[in-house]
Amino acid sequence: AGMNGTAIENFVCVIFNVSFMNCTWHVGRIATEDTQYFLYWRPSKKEDITECQNYIKDNWGRHTGCRFQNVIIENKNAYFLVNGSRSGQNIHISDYIIVEKLTPPLNITVNCTEASHRCSISWQPPRTSHVKRRSCFKYEIVIEKK
Repeated sequence: AGMNGTAIENFVCVIFNVSFMNCTWHVGRIATEDTQYFLYWRPSKKEDITECQNYIKDNWGRHTGCRFQNVIIENKNAYFLVNGSRSGQNIHISDYIIVEKLTPPLNITVNCTEASHRCSISWQPPRTSHVKRRSCFKYEIVIEKK
C-alpha cells in the first residue's frame, strides 16, 4: 500500500573494512519535504529487527541513509525494510542491493629463484563479513617488469 512515487529509489548497502556498512537511498520522485523514511534490518532470521541508530539526512532532515558499525552477516540472508510516512499516508516499499567492498588479499609472499627464473606467489583470502569458502574468490595478478 502507499502512494505511487513515494517509495525510495536506488537502495544500496555497502559493507567495507569487514564490519562497517552504509545503506543509502534516494527519496521517492514525488516525496514532499514532510516525507520521512525509516530503515529496519535483521542480519539473520535468528536476530531481532532493529531500527537504524545513525541516519544520514538530506537538507530537509529526511532520512536518506544509515551508517552501521560492527556488522556481522553470518549467512547470505540479511533482511531490510524501509518504510515511512508522508502527511500520515504510508509510502511504498522497495527492493535492495548489498555490495561488499573487499580488503586486499592478506599475507602476500613472493619467492623467486634466479637459477630457474621462476617465482612463486601466495596469499590468504581477504577478510570478509560473511563469505567463508575460499572457492568464492577469484584473483588476478598483474606482473610488471622493472
